Amino acid sequence: MLDFEKPLFEIKNKIESLKESQEKNDVDLQEEIEMLEASLERETEKVYTNLKPWDRVQLARLQERPTTLDYIPYIFDSFIELHGDRNFRDDPAMIGGIGYINDQPVTVIGQQRGKDTKDNIYRNFGMAHPEGYRKALRLMKQAEKFNRPIFTFIDTKGAYPGKAAEERGQSESIARNLVEMAALSVPVISIVIGEGGSGGALGLGISNRVLMLENSTYSVISPEGASALLWKDSNLAKIAAETMKITADDLHELNIADEVVKEPIGGAHQDVKAQALNIKAAFEKHLTELTELDEQALIEDRYQKFRNIGSFTE
Repeated sequence: MLDFEKPLFEIKNKIESLKESQEKNDVDLQEEIEMLEASLERETEKVYTNLKPWDRVQLARLQERPTTLDYIPYIFDSFIELHGDRNFRDDPAMIGGIGYINDQPVTVIGQQRGKDTKDNIYRNFGMAHPEGYRKALRLMKQAEKFNRPIFTFIDTKGAYPGKAAEERGQSESIARNLVEMAALSVPVISIVIGEGGSGGALGLGISNRVLMLENSTYSVISPEGASALLWKDSNLAKIAAETMKITADDLHELNIADEVVKEPIGGAHQDVKAQALNIKAAFEKHLTELTELDEQALIEDRYQKFRNIGSFTE
């Protein structure tokens, strides 16, 4: 239960209490139950349509929030995962392979968080090592060779900052992805499905179209990190989240996100299939637009996208 959801849980508890009392004491409380259920529906809509930036940060971080591997079966007709960077090892925090969408072969790459403690340890909490980014780049270059569109799923707090990762060239691997992705001659569509953190997110985000789920975030640093740097107090993360403009709506206004993909009321975890179908519809729309462009036009489109990011006044 998140902080902003407490009023909803109070109503749910009252409903459950009345149902138990009705069953136990054999009394008719249906009218009261229906009134509370109507109240719950109204309050739920009110709460989730007035979320603050920090509320969305909490939703983006939910353990129950769907991951890349949760969405793939619903979006793509089939998917074969490919492994390894052909240099060091396979990184479980970065998954990728070949899939089909409406009978068209595509390359799918995404950061992968764990679903529980054991899985998170295996996936390194979705924080990829340099070999993860090199695997992603290998698959992108393969996609370019065979003229396959590329879809990337962004969902990471950031690239892994450990000593071993730095020794193996973490910064270089991300920087190379930025350069190579900018020049890819095939359509590239990215979507932020949870947290999009720092260079770790950018390593998959140099795309023709950047989409964001309604309750996802995209930022150069976490709210806790920003508040610690700016005000020497990580407890001011809630204020930092308001200031940083990290929500999907904020980033859409700044021309960073090209589309905000709606989520079910309560968040993407409430209905994974419905959310996946919303993502698929967005993918299909943007892919149709991009397939009309030739190779040079695709590269120019990507270049202009990033040149036009942001807004300013004089």
